[in-house]
Amino acid sequence: MYFVGIDLGSSSVKLSVFDADKEQEICAVTTPDFEMPIEALKFGWAEQNPEKWWQYVQDGFLKLKSKSIDLKKVAAIGIAYQMHGLVITDENLKPVRPSIIWCDSRAVEEGQKIYQAIGAQKCQNQILGSPGNFTASKLKWVKEHEPEIFEKVKYMMLPGDYIAAKLSRKAQTSTSGLSEAALWDFTNQKLAKDILDHMNISDEVIPEVVPNFGIQAQIHPEVASEL
Repeated sequence: MYFVGIDLGSSSVKLSVFDADKEQEICAVTTPDFEMPIEALKFGWAEQNPEKWWQYVQDGFLKLKSKSIDLKKVAAIGIAYQMHGLVITDENLKPVRPSIIWCDSRAVEEGQKIYQAIGAQKCQNQILGSPGNFTASKLKWVKEHEPEIFEKVKYMMLPGDYIAAKLSRKAQTSTSGLSEAALWDFTNQKLAKDILDHMNISDEVIPEVVPNFGIQAQIHPEVASEL
């Protein structure tokens, strides 16, 4: 029985295979063979194409197969990923714009406005800090500066959520994903709807919320067949 780990970074995607019976890693690959580009259309901006991430994940599985790894033995997949990036998609899980990734600083002002509007004490109690430059603030930036794109948004996800969705064909996020997005209410242990309300954004953009650990979704049969 094999376990596969996917590490979605901002420079590459790594896949490793762990043999549960032998309790050891048996194979690891990196894709692409060159460093992934980061688009910086303006100073302080940083974007990547989520569809490229998915392409590199698929390429990684092909590399594993080329190394004689029997992928039919894979019982589970775990995903680690670059934190608090914004991936927004339509209902078909197609990104409506490039991902605004972790090192993009354009949304700092938006986060500060939310923090001041809601109040420091309430933010500290609910989300344990400021919306800052986290995912919620990035989403607000898109709403304010790219309204024609925002109208197309069905789901807001984190980078790892997007890869999971491509595997399962089901939009989901986790409680830890909402936490790093500055959208988890630690006081009441639920979605921080107050933050979304102050941004005038419907909670309908938040996909199904699943626990951090455990079985979150099943690989879609067609995806399993393709891989």
